[in-house]
Amino acid sequence: MNAPIEINFDQLSAETISQLSSATEQIIVCLPDTKQVRKKVNSFKQDFTQKLSEYISSKSFSKLKENQVLTINFPESLATDRLLILKLPAKSNPTQLREAGGAIGANASEQLSKILIFSSDAEYFAEGVALRGYSFNRYKKPKKEKQVTPKQADIICLDAELSAKKYRHLACGVAGTFFTRDLVNEPANSLTTTEFASQLKDLEKHGVEVEVLEEQELAALGMNTLLAVGQASQSPSKVVTMKWKGQKGKPYAIIGKGVCFDTGGISLKPPKGMEKMTMDMAGAAVVAGVMKALAMAQSPVHVVGIVGLVENMPGGNAMRPGDIVKSLKGDTVEILNTDAEGRLVLADLLWHTQETHNPQWMINLATLTGAIMVSLGDKYAGLFSNNDELTQKFFISAGHTGEKAWRQPLDEAFDKQLDSRLADMKNIGGMYAGAITAAQFLQRFVKSTTPWIHLDIAGVAFPEKPGSLAPVGPSGWGVRTIFNLLNDGKNPLE
Repeated sequence: MNAPIEINFDQLSAETISQLSSATEQIIVCLPDTKQVRKKVNSFKQDFTQKLSEYISSKSFSKLKENQVLTINFPESLATDRLLILKLPAKSNPTQLREAGGAIGANASEQLSKILIFSSDAEYFAEGVALRGYSFNRYKKPKKEKQVTPKQADIICLDAELSAKKYRHLACGVAGTFFTRDLVNEPANSLTTTEFASQLKDLEKHGVEVEVLEEQELAALGMNTLLAVGQASQSPSKVVTMKWKGQKGKPYAIIGKGVCFDTGGISLKPPKGMEKMTMDMAGAAVVAGVMKALAMAQSPVHVVGIVGLVENMPGGNAMRPGDIVKSLKGDTVEILNTDAEGRLVLADLLWHTQETHNPQWMINLATLTGAIMVSLGDKYAGLFSNNDELTQKFFISAGHTGEKAWRQPLDEAFDKQLDSRLADMKNIGGMYAGAITAAQFLQRFVKSTTPWIHLDIAGVAFPEKPGSLAPVGPSGWGVRTIFNLLNDGKNPLE
């Protein structure tokens, strides 16, 4: 699995500034265009800061937009052969600092050795550097030309001790995000349900308790809607329960859809774009990333993470449109579309979680509908909830991490679209409001006394273009927000 760049912090001082003059590595300076910072730069009266003062007083620098870079090759009087100066906003919030770090992390194939940043919140900049520096090259031959891959970046900042302490916590969220991205990037012939379960079992070395339920056990429990999805696949369906017991008491629960590949089943998807359905397990991957982050941070919280691992394939034993399946809850479901399979997996998982663990609240994540992408694109996740207080806490946490979500409605009028002539419900609700009717379906398996959030991450899980904190491919959206939520926005390592 990929590991984030190691980041060290050094205190901004006359000594560290003087070392930059003789440094032969690439140097990156990040600062806003303000009188206060220019005064700070000039106060050191070093060779390096004198040259830096000239550059930041130039028209070239003043014309830069935020997070744009001025590149000076072979700067005069300095040992380095390349100096980069990145323009920060005048007053940077954590999201802006992450994005600035991402602008640097995007060039992670280059040497990142010395970074000087004039900010008191350098930990967020470091988080951006690490997140955007992700790459996945497991299945590519090494290039013939020698590449310089940074093993670490040294950040010189205003309060190195405090930033280092805070970053240790943020780095756990970064590592969890990398784990999620790695899992989503794996092809389905590699990440089978069995291999996925094995990867989760490895979390035991971090102190996470892991239990894997096999098909025979799931059948005995009555998890028939989940089993129906995978019954035509050669990969056995599984439910994996991960427990982080950082304290006693009722747990919080996070639940993920883990469809390792989704052909649509008998309701077969069109060929174009089907190769992307290796990412239909992103919800389960986010749960895995959160559990890893919690364990690495030794978070003082009790959390249970539950994922359903299946593969939706056509075949002689596949579920058919028109089949009626009895769920773990006892409600029957008429299958009208076998490509609306994720909700069948989650239905049994949600009920099982409540009956077995009685959580304080539960959040499920799933790449559930294309309809949410029509509504929100790949910038916002769709959030549905039966609890305003939990929703508010989630949005506060998402505001801290910069991961965007937008609340969608739940309404009895949409719920009626799921009524079936033959069964207790059908698994689709018609042509319109597809993301909402999918959420309404899930709500039928949520007790009214259980605070619950459903996150439809179909758009944000795998954007088609690179973002400020991720290259093209899986974003790992949700890991850092839920990790932060479970820690009440606090840093347990402080």
